[in-house]
Order: sequence, then C-alpha cells, then structure tokens
Amino acid sequence: VFNCHVNRSPIAGKVMEINYRPGKFFNASLDKASVDNERNSLVLQIPDGRQIVVVQIAGLVARRIVSFVKPKQTLRIGQRFGLIRFGSRVDIYLPTGVQPLVCIGQIMVSGETVIADLNSKELARDGRKE
Repeated sequence: VFNCHVNRSPIAGKVMEINYRPGKFFNASLDKASVDNERNSLVLQIPDGRQIVVVQIAGLVARRIVSFVKPKQTLRIGQRFGLIRFGSRVDIYLPTGVQPLVCIGQIMVSGETVIADLNSKELARDGRKE
C-alpha cells in the first residue's frame, strides 16, 4: 500500500494499443492476479519494430487503474503513463530472446531500475546464491 503508485514507461516507444479488461480484485502478489484481476494493457512499439507489453493490474485494495495515455502517443523512457490507486502491480512482457536483468522478488525503483538490455546477450538472472 505504501509503495509508489505512479507507473512509468520502461522504454521510449509508441503506444500501439490500450486494452482495458474488467476483472476481480485478488491480492496482486498472487499468480492468479495476472489472469483474473482488472487490468489495463499497453502495447509499446520501439523504433526497431519490436514490442513490449506493460500491464497495470489492480489488486485487493486498489480497485482503480488510471491511464494518462492514448493510442499513437509517443512515450519517453521514464514518462508517467498512469497510476494504480493504492499500489497493486505492473507486469512487463519483453520481446522474445530478451533476458531480464532483474530477479524475481527484487524491489525495483520506478524510473531507475534497469529491467533489461534489449541488445544484451547476457543470460537471465535467477537471484540464487551459489
């Protein structure tokens, strides 16, 4: 509830689609929240033609997703595109072959944490200690 509620674009790109879907309001930390909860999906196209999908997911407390953008709008990296009242969750779907540079459960700082390098050949991090 006390984390940042503002959502920022993880990359510069053009908003190709915005898809809102009503749903339930399970605790956003549960796996089923990605499938069942209210959501708003943005499809962002980057200059090389690849797409990244950013999904705002409402949770148990939030129950309110706000989007500030419209289709065909161009976003800058880190630009605010929306918010989820009282927290919840944002899922990011990377293009095929792009490995995340963050670990499951890692705390991320909006506008600061690097999620992935689209040109890197580095393997995904799993967060386990050797």
